[in-house]
Amino acid sequence: MELKMLTESMEDYLEMFYRIYSRQGYVRPIDLSAAIGVQPSSVTRMIQKLHEADFITYEKYRNISLTPVGLQYGQFLVWRDETLKEFLYLFGDQAGIEEQVEGIEHYLTPQTMCIFRNLLSFFKAHPQELEGFLAIRQGRAYPDGHELGLLRAWLFKHSE
Repeated sequence: MELKMLTESMEDYLEMFYRIYSRQGYVRPIDLSAAIGVQPSSVTRMIQKLHEADFITYEKYRNISLTPVGLQYGQFLVWRDETLKEFLYLFGDQAGIEEQVEGIEHYLTPQTMCIFRNLLSFFKAHPQELEGFLAIRQGRAYPDGHELGLLRAWLFKHSE
């Protein structure tokens, strides 16, 4: 089998595969369908794609397992998601964090994720620096008085 570049949708499914697999040690198509909220037929198509790309092992009427590559990528995808959410929560940005992370996570490289991780670690180890950073941004609302409510980002129902 040949490893293929993951699409955004494949990443989302693989992340959920990993979450379910980590929790119960196996994945059934019905588990995935319920977790993602899609029809079983959509899950079946994605299972086939991920199997052909060698991220999962699938045999009809059996549980699905992750290959070593699938485990590696799944672990990274869950870590990426959790790290970005923790980062945004740390800075007090509560508006639509889930949606924001879903919107940006597919476009960040592993190297960029390491920057987020390092910043998160730094501010957790130096809370006084975080306080200083948060003080700087108080009273400095962006977009500097401009009305930009037509940006897609405002669909996340910002409270501003």
